[in-house]
Amino acid sequence: MIGRGLMRQPFVGLILAAIVGIVAADYFPAITSPILLIAIAGALAGLRWSYAPLVFVLVGATFFALHSARITNTPADELAQIGGAQARPASVIGIVTTEPKIETNGNASFLLRLHKAKIDAQDFETRATVFARWRGRPTVGDELALFGTLQPIEPPRNPGEFDMRAYLARRDVKNLFIVRYPENGRTLAPGSGYSIVRAAAHSREWMQRMLSRDIEDSPDVVGLICGTALGLRHQTRDDIEEPFQQTGTLHLFAVAGLHVGIVARLLWTLAMVLRLPRKAATALIIPLLFFYAAITGLHTASVRAAVMSALLLGGIFFDRKVLALNSLAAAAFLILLFDSNQLFTSGFQLSFAVVGAIVLLADPIFVRFERIVAPDPFLPRLLLSRVRRIYAAVTRGLARGASVSLAAWIGSLPLIYWYFYLVTPVSLFANLVVVPIAYFVLALAMLSLIAAPISSGLSVLFNNANWLMSRAVLVLVHFFAMLPGGHVYLPRFTERHAPITITVLDEGTGGAAHIRAHHYDWLIDCGGQRSYEHTLKSFLHSRGINRVEGILLTHGDAQHIGGAADTVADFAPREIYDNPLVVRSAIQRRLSDTLQPWSREEALTDPAVREAMMFISEFRFRLRDIPTEIILRLYRPLHSGRLIVRRSHDLSIPQLAAPAPPNFLRR
Repeated sequence: MIGRGLMRQPFVGLILAAIVGIVAADYFPAITSPILLIAIAGALAGLRWSYAPLVFVLVGATFFALHSARITNTPADELAQIGGAQARPASVIGIVTTEPKIETNGNASFLLRLHKAKIDAQDFETRATVFARWRGRPTVGDELALFGTLQPIEPPRNPGEFDMRAYLARRDVKNLFIVRYPENGRTLAPGSGYSIVRAAAHSREWMQRMLSRDIEDSPDVVGLICGTALGLRHQTRDDIEEPFQQTGTLHLFAVAGLHVGIVARLLWTLAMVLRLPRKAATALIIPLLFFYAAITGLHTASVRAAVMSALLLGGIFFDRKVLALNSLAAAAFLILLFDSNQLFTSGFQLSFAVVGAIVLLADPIFVRFERIVAPDPFLPRLLLSRVRRIYAAVTRGLARGASVSLAAWIGSLPLIYWYFYLVTPVSLFANLVVVPIAYFVLALAMLSLIAAPISSGLSVLFNNANWLMSRAVLVLVHFFAMLPGGHVYLPRFTERHAPITITVLDEGTGGAAHIRAHHYDWLIDCGGQRSYEHTLKSFLHSRGINRVEGILLTHGDAQHIGGAADTVADFAPREIYDNPLVVRSAIQRRLSDTLQPWSREEALTDPAVREAMMFISEFRFRLRDIPTEIILRLYRPLHSGRLIVRRSHDLSIPQLAAPAPPNFLRR
């Protein structure tokens, strides 16, 4: 039975063999003679005998060799070896390969594939790609000449931070190139390469302008519409995107099967209106779907959806039935053949895990749900009243939606937990409500784009209707995100827990420290506001902290308490202790006015506050990567502990033979 299933869906076995070969090559990256001999022998045997295991061995060995070649002795490795471990001045010439992202400070960040480089009077040609930052306005395909500093990409400075170095290494990018002044860069030839990608970028800019006409005063709505229709997630604010993540509806911003399916449906309807033959319509729609994937940035989900749609439409062209699971495996096979490093990215894993779970589990779950809501099977349908038939149709649709939502949640649960430390039970209900409305948001966006060249007024009408739908989506997502128990952050099961841990975060010139004692979490300062999202907030989520017991604020400069307001809003501390000194900091005054604290006299007379502010000893020390001196004050019950400074800046007291902690740690 298994062999017969593999023969009907051959790409399922091929993709499994490819995954085994890629994983083996990632752990043992070496192209050896035995591997090549196995590949050659498998190829010859597969040609001589129709024996599936030999074909799978051939595929696994081939992907082993491909992945080994892609991760060993790459152009990025050679450039990193020349550049060394320190920042060095350099001049480079290359082509912009990704759409530049404009940061808050005005810098454009993008990937630059080099042609030539000059480091310390050494000119050489290279095909390496670097991650560049320049205060200019380049576009995809521009050839640039830049002068700046070439340096290795730093690892994350704090636990829980996004590992940009590992992410870029999977794209064979090992160096950061920083251009300090705008005049140190110039465009040699605009649009000299990547004509298709550049055309897609121009089309995306035009579509973005059309979709935002007459609703520019609602940036949140525009961000949702453009993110849903065009996959422009980087233009959506973090505080808008986070509720979508917490409700399991962030996939709306990833152009995938829903988006490509609607586009394919609209194109097919247009072809039928024009009375095109079925095969001619199929031959026209398939390249347009891939162009739409290019418009949305050629992300894994959009490419996967385009490949699956092309295979399904190809079944119409060749008059053959296409199986969904085989199409999914074929899409994964082609993507990994083009770039085997995609296997280790969260986007690839989530995209294929969710769709695979829907293909495998949605129908069995639907069968069980349908039994609950279906009318008596022995009762003829003609005998049912009209109300009963409508009720049966509605409940059947809900059962179908619930089965798909549950299957997708099961497929995404382990990956969402591992990568984002998040479990979202509310997504089972949020998707049932939000996704149907998002379908109309996407459909209205497509209608607006179709109407834009014909009638400006009609396009604006669709945009205003979309404003209402998008506003409803935002309200519902925020409602589901605020439900108690709807989402919870959990630490990874691999984390080791000590009775008491102290983690001093690297905030540069600022400061923030986390204390966990007997399952209570306290913060000493909150760092700066600019670094709050990717430093303190990411760290607390990675430790599975959903609420802190309290916050101690030592002094009022922006680098120590700038993130306090956001911390209070996100983690709802039960107690906040400020120092009793006269407030001179504007940030501290605003925070004090917001929190409405006790007066200084009340703080000094309250026993709990007085005990919390009294300390018995003080440690002053410096960590290698932190330029400022850190002062750690230990209270009497913690004084007998042993401090161990780790590379992650964790200060741990693993064996504490001390009495109970003070009141402010026991509450």
